[in-house]
Amino acid sequence: MKKVIVFVLLLLIFPVVTEAKDKVKLSKCVDGDTARFILNDKEIKVRFLGINAPEIASSTKEAEPYADKAKDYVCNKLKKAEKIELEYEPNTDKQDKYDRYLAYIFVDGKLLEEEILKKGYAEVKYANKDFKYYETMIKAEEKAKKNKVGIYSEKDEDEEAFFSSLFKHIKKNVKKVFSNIFEEIFN
Repeated sequence: MKKVIVFVLLLLIFPVVTEAKDKVKLSKCVDGDTARFILNDKEIKVRFLGINAPEIASSTKEAEPYADKAKDYVCNKLKKAEKIELEYEPNTDKQDKYDRYLAYIFVDGKLLEEEILKKGYAEVKYANKDFKYYETMIKAEEKAKKNKVGIYSEKDEDEEAFFSSLFKHIKKNVKKVFSNIFEEIFN
């Protein structure tokens, strides 16, 4: 009986703290640091806490380097996930001025922000040293910088892909262009 009383007293003195996480289902990928999820039968937009990925193309601007790769990576991870959970940072607001939820994303038990940072598809941003996973994210970002991957690489793979595509297009159409030029000259 004494053991039970001691155990109950210990529970009262040292309450068990568990991090509450919301289980969600993917609704739609948005970009490298934002997605829509279903939480309690309601769709919510979530901004991944502590990171900033390159911006994807919009009607007013072109995509930033690695934006599409970041989005593809995130979408692939989220679509293949068996379990997605959101964890909120106690040292900041739960929502931003755009009514997006601000949360850490856990995919099958792993912090997605850390994985994105390791690949070099985002940078640590909008986070401070008081945030729970700040050090984890900083270490992941440093690893990407050291390995020169993604946005920290020495060459811009998106630019390389663009020029490769352009040269293929030129090569494919050069005969047609010269044919049209000669036709105009000699007719």
